[in-house]
Amino acid sequence: MVKVVTIVSFVIVSLFADLQKSCLACHEKEQIPSELIYKRYLLKYSTPKNIEEAMLRYLKSPTKTTSIMPPQFFLKFPMKTEIGLDDDTLRVNIELYMKKFDIKKRLYYR
Repeated sequence: MVKVVTIVSFVIVSLFADLQKSCLACHEKEQIPSELIYKRYLLKYSTPKNIEEAMLRYLKSPTKTTSIMPPQFFLKFPMKTEIGLDDDTLRVNIELYMKKFDIKKRLYYR
């Protein structure tokens, strides 16, 4: 049982490290607010499934037309380059990204 928990923990940590290396490190370096981007996706696509598909489309083919950001955004920040990850890795990273910035965590119910 301890081995299973250790292995699962290791896999989760390594996946989060991949997200950090692939996505969040660049966002931090360029000072691009990830929470703002998540909120823009949420406003446009509204459901987690639609957001995931839109993110996947953008990450596979990053262009201004597939981006959620307005054209003036690209005057300040560089256009994303393709990261070259396979679909499964991208999907896992997108899931982790969505869990990290999920707005529902900030909602309070009375």
